[in-house]
This record gives sequence, C-alpha cells and structure tokens, in this order.
Amino acid sequence: MNNAETVLITGASSGIGATYAERFAQRGHDLVLVARDKTRLDALAATLGQQYAVAIDVIQADLTQSSDLATVEARLRDDSSITLLVNNAGAAQSGSFIEQSTDSVANLVALNTTALVRLASAIAPRLAQAGSGAIINIGSVVGLAPEFGMSVYGATKAFVLFLSQGLSLELAPKGVYVQAVLPAATRTEIWDRAGIDINTLTEVMAVGELVDAALVGFDRREPVTIPPLQDAARWDALQLARQGLLAEIRQSVVAERYQAQA
Repeated sequence: MNNAETVLITGASSGIGATYAERFAQRGHDLVLVARDKTRLDALAATLGQQYAVAIDVIQADLTQSSDLATVEARLRDDSSITLLVNNAGAAQSGSFIEQSTDSVANLVALNTTALVRLASAIAPRLAQAGSGAIINIGSVVGLAPEFGMSVYGATKAFVLFLSQGLSLELAPKGVYVQAVLPAATRTEIWDRAGIDINTLTEVMAVGELVDAALVGFDRREPVTIPPLQDAARWDALQLARQGLLAEIRQSVVAERYQAQA
C-alpha cells in the first residue's frame, strides 16, 4: 500500500459509489470497495488500480445480512489505514406504503439506516481517537419531503440527515468531519432496482456531476451538501427557522392552545 489514506466505500459496484471510487483513486487514495456484486467489484478494482496505481481491496457483502455487515464493521474497527468511510449503499422502493410488504420495508430500513449507523459506529471511535478522518453519508432530498410519496425511503433519508448533523456536532470538535450529501434524482441503477422507470422523471442529474459537486462540498468541509439546491439561502433559512423553533419548545408549560378551557 502507498502512504495515502484509504477510503472504504459501500455500494461501490455502480452509480454514486463507483464514481466516488474513481474520484478518490484519482486523488491517490487506496480503496476498499464493498458491494454484493463481486464480479463488478473486481472489474472496477482492476480498472482503477491499473489506471491510478492505487491499492484496491474488495469485500463482497450484503449489508442487510448481519454476518456480512459484521465483516465490514471489523475491517473499519481494525484497519487503521482507513480514514474515510463513504456510507453510500442504499435502496429505494416503488409503490405506496400499504402496497409494500412488511419484509421489504424492513429490508429497506435495515440497509438505509441500520447498516449505515453500524458502520459509522464502527469507525467513529477510532477516528476520534486519531483526531482526524471523515464520514460521508449519502442521504436524499426526499428526506426533506414527505410530499414526494416515498414514505419509508424518505424516512430513512431523514434519519441519515439527522444522524449526520448530530455526529457532526459531536465529532467536529474531535477533528472528524461528517458530511451529509443530499442528491435529488440521479441517473443510477437504484431506480431500476426499485421498479421505477427513470425516464418518467422530468429532471435527473448525471452521476459524475453529482459526485463532483459533493466533493466540492467535501473539500469545503460543509456539514450538509445539497448539489441540486440552487439557492443556498433557502437551506440556511430552514436551519434558522428550526433553531428558532427549538427556543420556543424548551418550556415546562403547556401551550395555551392545549390548555383545558375552564
């Protein structure tokens, strides 16, 4: 291995994960690529390793399976060369909540939230102790919008945003950078796997543009990066409004509108 810090990327065989792999290899980082499809992982590793002369390891893992997840967690805990985790693995699902099976909903939650938080938990103590490193969590603008009709997927992505913001507050003082990236619709295989025809969506971002924008936010050390948001002041206003709300709810007195009328 060279002296570059190693990046572990989940969901690395295609789409956003594969693009992150290419960009970090280009920056001279060694890689650990995690996904279910070993054939594609091996092909990507061979291509990037040859092109950029970096060391690349692959781990075949289904992060909804506890044994596979444990393997990746152990690697994050024990391999001190890994200083950056890209929590990218995730899935979406078509149909309304009552059309989705209970098992499929549980699998979605397991991948999009449980696996993500377990992997962050596996690496964060080591990074905090070292006083450096970073965690990138891939969320979605859907996590801001119950109106989009993807209730469970959106809820998992709201979790990713909240977790990232909380971890950022906890870990930034210890030298660890946490970034939430919130894409809108991006041209990847997630749509096909969810049974959604991407061509029915009116506006779709190219995956390379999405990752390049996310890396601009990464280099600026933004806590939250929203590449499709045209007016950044909108996000700032939302955060100010939320913090204003917090000031109003630290009360021991029931709001007047809820008090029983005499």
